[in-house]
Amino acid sequence: MPRFRPLLAATTLIVLGAGPLLAQTAPADAPPPPAQMGHHMMKHAAPFAKLTVTGTGHATIQPDMATITLGVSTRAATAAEAMTQNAEQQAKVIETLKAEGIEARDIQTSGLNLSPVMDYSDQGQPPKLTGYGAQNSVTVRVRDIAGLGAVLDKLVASGANEISGIAFSREDMAEAEDQARSEAVAEARRRAEVMAEAAGMRLGRLISLSEAPTGGGPRPMMAMRAQAAGSADTPIEAGELAVSADVTAVFAMRPADAPQGGEPPEGEITPEGEIAPEEPPIEAPAN
Repeated sequence: MPRFRPLLAATTLIVLGAGPLLAQTAPADAPPPPAQMGHHMMKHAAPFAKLTVTGTGHATIQPDMATITLGVSTRAATAAEAMTQNAEQQAKVIETLKAEGIEARDIQTSGLNLSPVMDYSDQGQPPKLTGYGAQNSVTVRVRDIAGLGAVLDKLVASGANEISGIAFSREDMAEAEDQARSEAVAEARRRAEVMAEAAGMRLGRLISLSEAPTGGGPRPMMAMRAQAAGSADTPIEAGELAVSADVTAVFAMRPADAPQGGEPPEGEITPEGEIAPEEPPIEAPAN
């Protein structure tokens, strides 16, 4: 009986020694625990879709500046006389502008023309040259709208006999433009929420937001008028300026009955409505 003890001891050592060897050869890519598997499945269980909406916002603001185009038109027997008379008369107009506080940077010549004046009254006969006409116009910015009517009256008295246009604007439009943008973004989100609910979806995070360029600048809200009124100052009604902004927003959305899982993960939405998962980081092997 004693001679069998060494063999049994040797067998026991072999079995015990195999334990560390089995632990070292366990596969490295073993499946994750059930909790991790469930989280991975929930991440991609509910497909996500994209919803594109537009929003428009408006704001109004009072103008603080007027731009007018006015000039002098003269006629004489010769071209030289027409130009000389025009220059003298226009010089008085410009002097009046400066006397009313209009700075030189706000006065710009916008047109100069000299043309023959023809008489076409005799039918069947060639037209006759009766003289020459000269026109000189300037574009003026008036920064004091309250006194614009009085300025126009003084310009006419000094020799201006043409007023071809008046437009109102504001030097700083940033505040009104930002207000219109905020309203446009709020309108886009409101539309997205209504559309998502109607489609049985739940609105998710904002994916992208862009502003469409607007043309034409601010628009007058009311008609402006500039007309003579006897000895009183010419009445000027500036009204208000309207500013608009247009935005396009893209939101993620998913079915309303999908399990709650927070916002969609960061990543690009595929055409099939899935969120493309981010690539896992590559870890360097431990030394």
